[in-house]
Amino acid sequence: MNTQNPDLKDSLLHKLMRSPARFFIAVALILLLFFVVEAVSADDAKPGLIRTTIMENPVELPSKSVNAKVIRVTFPAHYKTPWHTHEGPGPRYVVHGKFEVTDNGMVNTYSNGDVFWETGKLMAIENTSNETAELIIFELVPGH
Repeated sequence: MNTQNPDLKDSLLHKLMRSPARFFIAVALILLLFFVVEAVSADDAKPGLIRTTIMENPVELPSKSVNAKVIRVTFPAHYKTPWHTHEGPGPRYVVHGKFEVTDNGMVNTYSNGDVFWETGKLMAIENTSNETAELIIFELVPGH
């Protein structure tokens, strides 16, 4: 006997929970919205909420099970990582500083408030500023 409310089965939350990729994207957007709301709330002259899509990227994952990670990384001034890969792709948010990112052979520069997509392939990143820089990594990792 199914006692589940049919309205719940069609709810947005239920749809998000059925798809790990959609769930991760929703969590990432909520976290990014937090940063936008924090910036907006610091300026009392602007009433109301401002909602802006910063990044949207379709994702095909090799697994139905996904472990979504949110990682804060602090880089000393002029620190450059060795060549490396991450467990999975995902958006990256520059909280503070300026970075030169070489990802899958492409070189780009990002600074405060920028969001970029990291492929999960061979990459290196350098803090090109004279002070500590900070990056938030949203990573989609195939589950175990």
